Amino acid sequence: MPCSLPRQGDIRGAVLLLSCFMQAGLVFGTVRSLGVFFPAFVENFESAAGSVSWVTSCGVAVQQLLSLGWAMIFSPTMAAVTCYFKRRRSLATGFVLMGVGVFSFALSPLLQYLLETYSWRGALLLLSGLALHSVPCGALLRPRNPTEPQEPSYPFLWGWKLLGEGVFLRYCLAITSINTGYFVPYVHLVAHMRAQGAGEWHAAMVMSVVGVADVGGRLFAGWLSDLAPRHTLMFLSLWTGLSGVILGLLPLATKVVEMGAAAVAFGFCAGALTPGVFSALPGVVGDQRVLPALGLLQMIESGGGLLGAPISGWLCDLTGDFTASFAVAGSFLILGALILLTVPRVFCTKQTNPSLNNKAFTSWDGQSSSREHKKPPVKNISQGRSTKDQSFIITTDQSQIRTEGELSGSTDQSELKNGTGLPLYETNGQPWSSSPKSLFRSTWTNHNNGDAYFKVANHEAPPPRDVI
Repeated sequence: MPCSLPRQGDIRGAVLLLSCFMQAGLVFGTVRSLGVFFPAFVENFESAAGSVSWVTSCGVAVQQLLSLGWAMIFSPTMAAVTCYFKRRRSLATGFVLMGVGVFSFALSPLLQYLLETYSWRGALLLLSGLALHSVPCGALLRPRNPTEPQEPSYPFLWGWKLLGEGVFLRYCLAITSINTGYFVPYVHLVAHMRAQGAGEWHAAMVMSVVGVADVGGRLFAGWLSDLAPRHTLMFLSLWTGLSGVILGLLPLATKVVEMGAAAVAFGFCAGALTPGVFSALPGVVGDQRVLPALGLLQMIESGGGLLGAPISGWLCDLTGDFTASFAVAGSFLILGALILLTVPRVFCTKQTNPSLNNKAFTSWDGQSSSREHKKPPVKNISQGRSTKDQSFIITTDQSQIRTEGELSGSTDQSELKNGTGLPLYETNGQPWSSSPKSLFRSTWTNHNNGDAYFKVANHEAPPPRDVI
């Protein structure tokens, strides 16, 4: 189905952001704070660490694999943010996911207090009452005046075709590897610190400070990605690699201050990578396929969430401490970062010399085109991105304009416009007409502030892909 959400002004966007902020915090803020219960579960059930680790892992896997529980909240929440915000998407995603860090900061000491006061059963009962606040937040996502139902633009099984695309599968493999190591410190860090001699409240407060660092990382990463949106995948790989290195070296810290500093550094980098997972997805599959891609991605990555914490707990039972557990978890994060480097658009660059013929545009998959044609190709498809005051060449025949991304309008428009409605003009100052012409060649210059996207295709061309 197409990715769309009715826009009703700035107030609507602000309410949507606040609602999604609360829901993201209630979902993963709760999951990341459950490590406070880990020592109590081990003591009460007299079980090994590896067995108790399945509690959190099964919850994470079931929510993603079967779309039960939290998945019925989190997946629509992230889809709504991705579809609603075309510009500043990374910053909006970072703000929403900042709720995870805020709730992690607040819930860790709160759950420790409830655990000591009401035991783990009473604390879980009160936590379930807090989770019910996601119901009114979800109601706020419903449009005030829903549009009339329409026939879907694509068949129901259309999204499954993504499983045949190597780029999407590599992206899923990378996120699955990241997911395998991502949740390990949130489940076992409290137990590791207590094993190193830290008190219960010290360990809980460190988790709270990690939540604060997580908030800063999400906001900073969203702001940075919006400055260079074409490098979102590269930033995602960078933050993931740093998280893996820090997590692998965390067991070398033996003092409470050292462990706290390492945990805060991990929290910042782990928080920074999270918005990139969602904001980079439209660049991998296109805006129109975000919804099915998000569902498939979460279904596939659930395998990593299922196995990560139990593997860590099993290694702890085998070795007697969490050194090997954190090292293996860090290696999964580093592996995910390396796989991300194989996804197209990681190292895409823009054309810096607009005077070169047919070189001043970036192709739709993000790879810079430097091929010069000795003669204009027949039925050529020209597509890409142009920055302010940058020129590019369009050579095509029997063409029509297909607008997408930052562009607006429908096919066969007389002017090529960006999202603000300002036209892109030829160097002679006349707007380009899309009426059929034989091997029509035109030079364009972007006179708008910011980037503009273009797509020119012949009538027989397949539907175009969207670009961030």
